[in-house]
Amino acid sequence: MNEPAGLQANKKADDGGLWETVKVIVQALLIALVVRTFLFQPFNIPSGSLIPTLLIGDYLFVSKYSYGFSRFSIPFAPDLFSGRILGTEPKRGDVAVFKLPRDGSTDYIKRVIGMPGDKIQMVRGRLVINGQTLEREPVDKISTTDPYGRQTQVATYKETLPGGVSHLIIERDGDTGFYDNTGVYEVPPGHYFMMGDNRDNSTDSRVPPEQGGVGYVPFENFVGRAEVIFFSLDEGVDGWQVWKWPTAIRWSRLFQPVR
Repeated sequence: MNEPAGLQANKKADDGGLWETVKVIVQALLIALVVRTFLFQPFNIPSGSLIPTLLIGDYLFVSKYSYGFSRFSIPFAPDLFSGRILGTEPKRGDVAVFKLPRDGSTDYIKRVIGMPGDKIQMVRGRLVINGQTLEREPVDKISTTDPYGRQTQVATYKETLPGGVSHLIIERDGDTGFYDNTGVYEVPPGHYFMMGDNRDNSTDSRVPPEQGGVGYVPFENFVGRAEVIFFSLDEGVDGWQVWKWPTAIRWSRLFQPVR
């Protein structure tokens, strides 16, 4: 038996509405993929290695175009090509996201300290680049957790890198931390030396990959440059716990540039 004309028209309208919905969803996903791959990607900070610059619970946007594009710019890092397209080298002092060289998949965020060919060393807590001990000006102490999880006031400094970029660092264990005295690291061509601003609580390029560290980071592994904090929650509060937001949001950190 043939369906009444009205039912056929309603069925076509429903099918058309469903198809339009599917198209809108697909278009939205494609736009999101393009934005994430070529423009900006959100990241959250799970560790305290960049305190006081970045805190646990900060959410930030990373610009994907700042250093050009490699296979690590694409979700799941398919092995489609090597090197970088439209590559622009990182600058000393940039806070950058990169893929951990020893596994090629874990996202790390640190500060660019050493450029290709640089000689880097820590001597009694002071950073030495190419034989020059960097200026380090004491500022007001900040509160952070010690190795036992207790809140404590720690030595805080404004450090100035070659080229003039200044940023804050902390020395949680004073100038006698485990990696406050090192040998000389000579950065290979095409690689960078990355460090956290929380000098005594950062697994970075001072720690070789065979010891579970970062080592030297190839240019290809860079994902993007940290630009701005768009959201921030107190440590221990997850983003999905919206009922805690009114008291947990760090309002003063919202929309602050990452420097």
